[in-house]
Amino acid sequence: MAKCDLCIHHCELKEGQRGRCLARVCRENAIVPDNYGCITSLALDPIEKKPLAHFHPGSRILSVGSFGCNLSCRFCQNHEISHPEDLEQLKYQSHIISPEELTALAERCVPEGNIGVAFTYNEPLVGIEYVLDTAKLVHAHSMKTVLVTAGLACEDTCEALRGHIDAMNIDLKAFTDRFYKEICGGDRSTVMRFIEKAATFSHVEISCLIIPGENDRFEEMEELSSWIASLPDGENIPLHVSRFFPRYRMQDRPPTDVDRVYALAETARKHLRFVHTGNC
Repeated sequence: MAKCDLCIHHCELKEGQRGRCLARVCRENAIVPDNYGCITSLALDPIEKKPLAHFHPGSRILSVGSFGCNLSCRFCQNHEISHPEDLEQLKYQSHIISPEELTALAERCVPEGNIGVAFTYNEPLVGIEYVLDTAKLVHAHSMKTVLVTAGLACEDTCEALRGHIDAMNIDLKAFTDRFYKEICGGDRSTVMRFIEKAATFSHVEISCLIIPGENDRFEEMEELSSWIASLPDGENIPLHVSRFFPRYRMQDRPPTDVDRVYALAETARKHLRFVHTGNC
């Protein structure tokens, strides 16, 4: 039996048992990442797709994803790799790429505008060992590192990223405890602490997907944007307000009204200098 201290779930696992994230396993009384180097998604993306609007705009970044996530969002956009129905089949179809191989590939993409490596698509922190091993090599080769995360991690996990991650996009999925608990299986205060700490050592931008009837109240956006602005230099933290499309287990409602997204963005601009809309 071993206990995982990566996130708030603190999974206690027996030999061979997987945690809630599906990526971490107990082997010989230790928690290890079963997804180490297991790459399910690989693309040379525009940096704006992360989304990052104020970190080397106009550049591209080699983006990689594995499998697993410690949230269970009903609206997950990448559920095929975050919560696969057939994990063994997904692993069979993936490619094992070592940190050294990924760094070399990133270097080969520099002539195409690549600035480094982004860990994204699934939740990268459930495989933090691979993230850190790769990030150190990427920095040693004078390239940049990006992390796209939901931020549901303990403070020690966030602190481990210090000095290794240059920029993050962090999901702040809503600003109510009910949403995080019932829709995502997470904890809002944990994500808020993660954002606060990450902003002390990394360029941070925040994303919020607006779901009709769930987190689309103007009062909630007022509270969310006001809290971001209250952080040190918080008014300069960019916020991405994005339109929802029905996916996964939340196909019982229409896409978000575009005008609603624009209006919520205007609400956020009362407190924040840089507010962007997405998927509109």
